[in-house]
Amino acid sequence: MYEELRRTRVQNRVSDVFKVLQKIGTPELSNLRRKCLIAALASGIGGLVALGAGFVAAETLQKLSGRQIRAKFAGMQLTDEVHYRFVYERNGTLRSVALGVKKRGKWVIDKDQLCLYLQEPDDGCYDVALSGKTFTLTPTGLGSAVDGILQPISDPQ
Repeated sequence: MYEELRRTRVQNRVSDVFKVLQKIGTPELSNLRRKCLIAALASGIGGLVALGAGFVAAETLQKLSGRQIRAKFAGMQLTDEVHYRFVYERNGTLRSVALGVKKRGKWVIDKDQLCLYLQEPDDGCYDVALSGKTFTLTPTGLGSAVDGILQPISDPQ
């Protein structure tokens, strides 16, 4: 019984769609097609512009040398201002606060990379690049890049 009622409702809806399509004349359909084509082209062009902006941003990324990394990071903290903070003390001590968990370790410069050791599985070395005020740390091994800004240490300890 329920299945028959459902089938009748679907058939009524389908016939309503046919009635609506018959009422719409071909000029309106071609106008609708024209609007859809314009919307699709605008979306495609917008995507290309956004992609081009990404290439421009990538071009402004400047890879730092070991000497530049030491000069910029020593005595500063790298943070996203919400989730994490890495404090690079001048003596090589590294303090980390990520999602409320505090850790201590060390940081060193090896060749042109920043190496972090917090007794974590993802300890290792990172290429460091700068774009505007944002620093990007890209791991040499597996893992995701980390973005943040440098600022003076907020809690000298």
